[in-house]
Amino acid sequence: MLVWLAGVAPALAAGPTEYQVKAVFLFNFAQFVVWPPQALGAADAPFSICIVGEDPFGAELDVTVRGENVQGHPFVVRRYRDPGGIESACHIVFIGTSQLTQLEKIVKSLGDRAILTVSDIDQSAERGTMIQFASEHNRLRLRINIAAAKAAGLTISSKLLRPSQIIGPEAG
Repeated sequence: MLVWLAGVAPALAAGPTEYQVKAVFLFNFAQFVVWPPQALGAADAPFSICIVGEDPFGAELDVTVRGENVQGHPFVVRRYRDPGGIESACHIVFIGTSQLTQLEKIVKSLGDRAILTVSDIDQSAERGTMIQFASEHNRLRLRINIAAAKAAGLTISSKLLRPSQIIGPEAG
């Protein structure tokens, strides 16, 4: 984490945009979530971050992950205008606000596959996504649905859980 901060600190000093920050978070989720080995595929298979609906990141996400890898798997960013086209090769699926009315349908279509679902739709953690970007007092906060992650066979590191708001039965 410190290495990452040192690398992006100069860019952040200029005042990052909301989606620059979210792109860095998506990249870091790959470091703080454990996928079952079979979900990562062959040693040279890419690690896919998939965006469903309108892409609010522009080139920011591509720039953030360019040349990076997770456990030897190179990152690739895939974009899907139609939620029905999401491949099982996705490891992280970002569901943007353009998919507000389709959120539950998308989450349900992914079932219990080992895919980390992330959204910035209000109340999305309560509606089934695993991680929600929430804005509180002009600060980005994470809301995490641990039960949804466990159902998909994903383990979220305590380093990510500690500063986050836990949603659901494990919030107690």
